[in-house]
Amino acid sequence: MTTIVVAPTSVAMFPEGGGHFWVFLQWIRGLQRNGCDVYWLECLEPKYERQPDTLAVRTFLQNLDRVDLRDRALVYQERSDGSIEYVNIDDARGWAILDRADLLLNFKYDISTEILGRVRRSALIDIDPGLLQFWLSHDQLTMSPHDVYFTTGEHVDGQSPDGRKPEGTMIPWHQIRPVVDTASWQFDDGPRRETFTTVTNWFGEWLTDGAGWLLDNSKRVEFLAMADLPQRTTQPLELAVCLGDNPDDVADRSLMQRNGWLIRHSFEVSRDPFLYQEYIRSSRGEFSCVKPSCLMFRKAWISDRTLCYLASGRPAIIQHTGPSDYLPDADGLFRFVTIDVAVEALADVNRYYDRHCRSARNLAETYFDAADVSSRVLETALP
Repeated sequence: MTTIVVAPTSVAMFPEGGGHFWVFLQWIRGLQRNGCDVYWLECLEPKYERQPDTLAVRTFLQNLDRVDLRDRALVYQERSDGSIEYVNIDDARGWAILDRADLLLNFKYDISTEILGRVRRSALIDIDPGLLQFWLSHDQLTMSPHDVYFTTGEHVDGQSPDGRKPEGTMIPWHQIRPVVDTASWQFDDGPRRETFTTVTNWFGEWLTDGAGWLLDNSKRVEFLAMADLPQRTTQPLELAVCLGDNPDDVADRSLMQRNGWLIRHSFEVSRDPFLYQEYIRSSRGEFSCVKPSCLMFRKAWISDRTLCYLASGRPAIIQHTGPSDYLPDADGLFRFVTIDVAVEALADVNRYYDRHCRSARNLAETYFDAADVSSRVLETALP
């Protein structure tokens, strides 16, 4: 049996991120469906000189227990001197699993070189296409060498959109598709609410080239540009978003609500993976915007969250992130450029709702099934 260690990023220390948990669980389920023996390798961030957050670790392990993965967890912390200490198992067992692993499937861009040195083969999965290449080409991220590199973006050629190459040599990216485990996310016969929803962050990082150029890379920018959408459709629209009580958050929430958006706190629906799943499956569909970098880099990025809607038979209306060799711009998945196109897409989905539900599920099964994509990854990573 092939042994795979999957290394997610920042799951345990984000216990309210039920959707983030699912990003990596999808991959593990796909690998298991291919007959692999799979382990979850979780690094506690940031580097600690003290005991880790025991509540966060306990919550993380409880979530793994609910998906029968607790005994497959390797939770460790990296000390500031670079040494590794396992938290939930003894060090000898942790290293023994890595030593016999056939492949490390890594999502943590700055993973320890000690861990990379213990496995037979390593593969990096880029789930930030365009953005990762930008960081590398502007020396804003250091990435350890891997045996093979995969990206979920299209038309990624190993350099950033401004043409600068990463330090050293060009990275030979293998294009794959993002995944959803269609066995875990089954087609649902019908929504229990009439609302199009999404779960999203609001504020994000700023991008800079180090020479004076800045980009506010928050979804807030794009959602505010669509603020009056509810006034142009009869379709209820809801944002599950992390907005607090500071003046800026209050002002943004008030603006969106005045325009007809339904607003709830994202932690209400994503504080565990199963609540998150229920929220998506009970929705009529998804409407969502993306970060400005996705529009700028044009790598046809699509959110793992959107794939969960599609697999559940929920049509999705999302911003257009660049030309794609396989993503449609209509029929189950609509990719809009302007607010007028978004209004038309909402009307079309509601006019032919059952057809779009079936098309959404078909897209998930045809292009994004976790078992199919992970099988292709194994074929490339384990020659």
